[in-house]
Amino acid sequence: MFDAAVAAALPEKCLPAHLPPAPKGRTIIVGAGKASAAMAQVLEAHWPGPLAGLVVTRYGHGARCARIEIVEAAHPVPDEKGRQAAARILAIVQGLTEDDLVIALISGGGSALLSLPAPGLTLADKQAVNQALLRSGAHIGEMNCVRKHLSAVKGGRLAVAAYPAPIVTFVISDVPADDPSVIASGPTVPDPTTFADARAVLAKYGIAEPASVLHHLERAEDETPKPGDPRLAQARTVMIATPQMSLETAAAVARQAKVAPLILGNAIEGEAREVGRVMAGIARQVALYGQPAAPPVVLLSGGETTVTVRGDGRGGRNVEFQLALAIELDGLPGVFALAADTDGIDGAEEVAGAIVTPDTLARADSLGVSAKERLADNDGHSFFEVLGDQVITGPTLTNVNDFRAILVTSGPGD
Repeated sequence: MFDAAVAAALPEKCLPAHLPPAPKGRTIIVGAGKASAAMAQVLEAHWPGPLAGLVVTRYGHGARCARIEIVEAAHPVPDEKGRQAAARILAIVQGLTEDDLVIALISGGGSALLSLPAPGLTLADKQAVNQALLRSGAHIGEMNCVRKHLSAVKGGRLAVAAYPAPIVTFVISDVPADDPSVIASGPTVPDPTTFADARAVLAKYGIAEPASVLHHLERAEDETPKPGDPRLAQARTVMIATPQMSLETAAAVARQAKVAPLILGNAIEGEAREVGRVMAGIARQVALYGQPAAPPVVLLSGGETTVTVRGDGRGGRNVEFQLALAIELDGLPGVFALAADTDGIDGAEEVAGAIVTPDTLARADSLGVSAKERLADNDGHSFFEVLGDQVITGPTLTNVNDFRAILVTSGPGD
């Protein structure tokens, strides 16, 4: 099911059917995200005329292109290569006409990769805020609200720079509700948030440094373009892959195996450990009472949970979810689970996620590893590493957020 969910969101499956006709003038390709290089490769192979451009992706997520330049940079904390790529992308969309066409290839991860500080700020300022937000437990919408108001390119600014050229944005969604203004901080779409909203996010999580960032947000100059801005009238967004599409593909795989799929939601948010406990309660209800459906049943869900890192561990929302799930299930027979990020990266780790089996806790105990201690330390990655139960895919070259499947194979009386 996980493989099918990822495959459904690969650019070669979901992009070609949406390509627009070639314009009278130039075709310029720009993009950012973990899937952007793969999207560029597919677009280049199917485009009927000349084109040129630049996209930036995460280290290790590149794809070979002949006419579109691919730059690899750091994620989730931006680096100088990402800053330089963002500056070049902003420059190449300027000076175009109504006869030209800009195609933007946007996917999850683009916010950190397309990192060009607003005037008066430095890359170090953005890095510091990004690191603080990543550890704070802020959800993706809050993080991207701040990022947009510290940026020279996000929050619709890229589309404004391309005006009057029309711009078509192809998006692979990795956020709850598939809001294009949140995905990669919406560089080509209107931004409904404000400087005041960004200040409120930092205040909520007690982030008071760097001082230059707070000063920039207090000055509140050069607000992001809002819905109805005439400079965005020629901007069009096409959602080519979403978490719901991938969950439905996974559900079809389950049905073929004569397992009843229940999609619980594609936009589930909250602290990963709390979501894990809730999901364990639902799985227990199925296993013990055959409700809301009799086993075999698979509980499918997606979304983006968060981890507030209070311990010394490495975080990772999927492994934290799984660790809490395993503790709450406490060896319940017949329940198995997989939770993994569809981009192959759980947090900052080169690990997609982990699996849980009925004997997960027993095997950990035999190795002298305490699940509760590891959870308290936000150290799910080391827990599943010791057990050999990590899910390691390498870069998948797409990103439709987290995928969770809890398989209940036996019910009451079995």
